[in-house]
Amino acid sequence: MEAEIPVGNRTPEPPGDDRPPRKGARVADIRRYGQPPGLKDRRNEEHWAGRLYMRDLSPYVALVALRLGLSPNQLTYLMMLSGIVAGAVVSLPASPLWTALGGAVLVQIYLLLDCVDGEVARYLRRTSVAGVFLDRIGHYLSEVSLLIGLGFMAQGGWENGGWVELGLVAALGAALIKAETDNVVVARAKSGLPADPTGGDSALRPRSTRIALARQAASMLRLHRIIGAVELSLLILAAAVIDTVFGGDDPTAVRVLMVAVAAVAAVQTLLHLVSILASRRLK
Repeated sequence: MEAEIPVGNRTPEPPGDDRPPRKGARVADIRRYGQPPGLKDRRNEEHWAGRLYMRDLSPYVALVALRLGLSPNQLTYLMMLSGIVAGAVVSLPASPLWTALGGAVLVQIYLLLDCVDGEVARYLRRTSVAGVFLDRIGHYLSEVSLLIGLGFMAQGGWENGGWVELGLVAALGAALIKAETDNVVVARAKSGLPADPTGGDSALRPRSTRIALARQAASMLRLHRIIGAVELSLLILAAAVIDTVFGGDDPTAVRVLMVAVAAVAAVQTLLHLVSILASRRLK
């Protein structure tokens, strides 16, 4: 997502850029200017669901957003709202199956808007540092909200209990993991270094062979993904279905998922920190 920047600071239109005004845009124009070559290949930034289906749907919604006059910032705020409300819906003391379904639908809308705001920003040439900042905050809030919501679902209602605290622990872990990643850029900037270390992907690998192998094994298992909003929302829905079919009012599957998510968040927080310190990202 990219926020708006003042007209005087916008990048000049390149020669031969004949993109139509926002109300004259077509889906083909949005794909051309809003989805530049290589967009789907950004493995560390583009979500698998974006590559699989959402980038095929998002230009149609971006077209509507352009016609309605919505700005990239407004779309990002809607993205944030969708993610936060998803967690709130999951936490509701109602039928877990329906609250999980509502949360999963809202997370899909969150992902859709996460694609659309950037496409609109690129089409209008309104990308900015502020936009990147807002996008990151949106991801923080959405994942934290969903993990807290899972804690309340495991608890069985809006009341204090160990499951709620476990959800808070998982939310803290998810936030710390993102903070660890973002603070690499902060630390490099404060030291007068470029955001990306020289050496490309090799700089991300730990210098210790053992740590490097452990990092590779953890990456292959993909366990870290279960604390991501999209994957977690689908797992919550699956757990709610299992409990509804086999457990009735017993939230066993949801509680097993809560334990697994909290464990992954705690372990991943530590391993991610060790991996960063053992690499050349801070050199």
